[in-house]
Amino acid sequence: MTAIALKRAAPRRLLRQLPDYLLLSILSFACCYPFLWTLGVAVGDGEQVFDFPPPLWPENAGWRHFVAVWDAIPVGRFLWNSLWISGLTTAGTLAVSALAAFPLAKLRFRGRQAVFYAVIATLLLPSEINFISNYATIAALGLDDNRLGVVLPSLAGAFGIFLMKHAFEEIPDDIVAAARMDGAGDWQLFWRVCLPLSRPYLATLGVFTLVWSWNVYVWPSVVLKTPELYPLSVGVLYLKGAFASSTRMVAAGAVLTILPVLAVFALCQRFFMRGMEGAVK
Repeated sequence: MTAIALKRAAPRRLLRQLPDYLLLSILSFACCYPFLWTLGVAVGDGEQVFDFPPPLWPENAGWRHFVAVWDAIPVGRFLWNSLWISGLTTAGTLAVSALAAFPLAKLRFRGRQAVFYAVIATLLLPSEINFISNYATIAALGLDDNRLGVVLPSLAGAFGIFLMKHAFEEIPDDIVAAARMDGAGDWQLFWRVCLPLSRPYLATLGVFTLVWSWNVYVWPSVVLKTPELYPLSVGVLYLKGAFASSTRMVAAGAVLTILPVLAVFALCQRFFMRGMEGAVK
């Protein structure tokens, strides 16, 4: 195709794609608007919180509500607890999911499919159905009112095992056979061949797990009784009682909770999208 033909085809192609771009723009705005509104409420002033149409950015913007939230509750302590719980949960989930998925994907043993179907069947059950058994287990281990008690029941998840099994299955069998011929055992095959080739999937699972563990509220509030051990998702609800009449204070606390996971996603976006593309294939 000549350069003139390409120039003539470009406007037609743009017109055909215009409805798609408009739809994506509307969906993007609908997804981003709640956060923008919360941020605007947090940095605003006065009592005109629920004006309609709501302004995206207030006139007298400032950071005084964030400073007030930091002074009112131990945000630093809550943030450290969230980092501790989320970091350990993410690392443990990656390790357990990869170790569980590798034999299901690359090893041959009797009952392999039955084990995999049993793992997938747990996706049909709500997570709350395990609260009683999980709490009884960690209480017997002496881990109630302990941050480790929040982490341990969350390490083995069906979604992570399913994703990593799919990642290992995409590795060609010729590579596995070549590693076997070079004398690689199961552990070397897992550690030196399969795991490095699955880094995009690990990044995807890591981001999903980090966001989930950072925002989870019910399970930490059940396990933890000491306020000094609360993660940010639980501790920020103190604002609702301390500042029930100040929506701007609550919004500032919500923004402080959201910002860390947004930063992590921005840093890992490239690996996350590569992993999602592979998962779709």
